[in-house]
Amino acid sequence: MTPDRRLKIAPSILAADFARLGEQVREAEEAGADLIHVDVMDGHFVPNLTMGPVVVEAVRASTRLPINAHLMMYEPERLIPDFVKAGASQVIVHVETCPHLHRTAQQVRELGARAGVALNPSTPLSLVEDALAYVDIVLVMTVNPGFAGQAFIPEMLPKVARARRMIDQAGRAVELEVDGGVNVATAPQVVAAGAEVLVAGSAVFNRKETVKAAMQRLRESLSRAEGQARGTR
Repeated sequence: MTPDRRLKIAPSILAADFARLGEQVREAEEAGADLIHVDVMDGHFVPNLTMGPVVVEAVRASTRLPINAHLMMYEPERLIPDFVKAGASQVIVHVETCPHLHRTAQQVRELGARAGVALNPSTPLSLVEDALAYVDIVLVMTVNPGFAGQAFIPEMLPKVARARRMIDQAGRAVELEVDGGVNVATAPQVVAAGAEVLVAGSAVFNRKETVKAAMQRLRESLSRAEGQARGTR
């Protein structure tokens, strides 16, 4: 990670207590979250069915932070306008579901949101290389999407590093985001590999500690990682 990149934490509400969702989102904001991540699953592209624009609207009413809508669904272009209207600041689609990625990214941008593209663990980076001019975010999945609380796939670290090099060599202002199994142990590893936006679900929202305490531990792990990176330069 270079000195001018600021690490960001994006708590994923997939792991939140939905009985008090607004409260948990506010707790995350007060604890220093940079954005709120909303995992949208259609039950077809991934084996789970989660939330839609109405949840984004509820989150929007609870926070001033940017909302990162991660659309794990087929034909996302049908619902992108609804998510942006509901308050999504960023819309991330999967390259596996978008045969016309340029057109979909253009749609997101024309609606006034930042466009992102995500890749599943087994999807090669080459599929997004030619789209870097049209997106603002590349999201590397470090678990197979579908459920919260999965274990980080360590074999994805070289892929994150390759994505970092690909973005830097292209000279594009594209953020590199990582989603899946991020916690105090794995966060420093993905930062060392070049990630700058970290999606964290159960590492932030869990029954063992408060959101504030969880966020503090995660931030401390990132601070140590930044210090170690500076020490090796």
